[in-house]
Amino acid sequence: MATTINTKHAVAHLKRADPVLKKIIEAVGPPDLRKPSPTAFQSLARSIVFQQLSGKAANTILSRFTALFHDSTTEIETDANFFPKPEHVLATTTETMRSAGISRQKAAALRNLAAFCEKGTLEMDSIGGWSDEEVIAHLLPIQGVGQWTAQMFLMFQLGRPDVLPTSDVGLNRAIARLYGLPRPATPEEVKRIGAPWHPWATIACWYLWRSEDVLLPLAESS
Repeated sequence: MATTINTKHAVAHLKRADPVLKKIIEAVGPPDLRKPSPTAFQSLARSIVFQQLSGKAANTILSRFTALFHDSTTEIETDANFFPKPEHVLATTTETMRSAGISRQKAAALRNLAAFCEKGTLEMDSIGGWSDEEVIAHLLPIQGVGQWTAQMFLMFQLGRPDVLPTSDVGLNRAIARLYGLPRPATPEEVKRIGAPWHPWATIACWYLWRSEDVLLPLAESS
């Protein structure tokens, strides 16, 4: 059966297991993971928009993308939880999505995802109890959904505790900066450095992403 995140246990383990993470945890404070999206489609569509972009740029494009659909739905424009449904995306042209900053490749991926969700095979009640491996295997056939997108879904939609996205750009950059590497960490280096984080790698990643937003204490002189 799939397990979920116990933040108290995760933080205690990570502070014991990794002195670098201990400093980050003490500087950042308790973890505050993003709440799951109302639907699997929204969660995966968000991850597609965020692929290979900084958080700030991706959030701007995501806002422009959702704004495209305000006039074609009965939703309230000021509703912060508004997100288009799969049928709305399928009815929208690639050029319209590109006007919001969505690349042609991502527009195709969003349409593929919408078509997949229209089939009803991504209901949360169905996949919520699957193993991480089963969820990934179910998602990868969707064109435009790769390993990273599936891992983000596991972490933030299903709340899985031990996901380590070894090719994440932000994670690799943070590891290089904090663990003294001369360039962004390779997937193998992420696995090696992240070995002590298990079974709470998801929380470790969250702290490493957040580390770029806080001022960490200087290393003590020897």
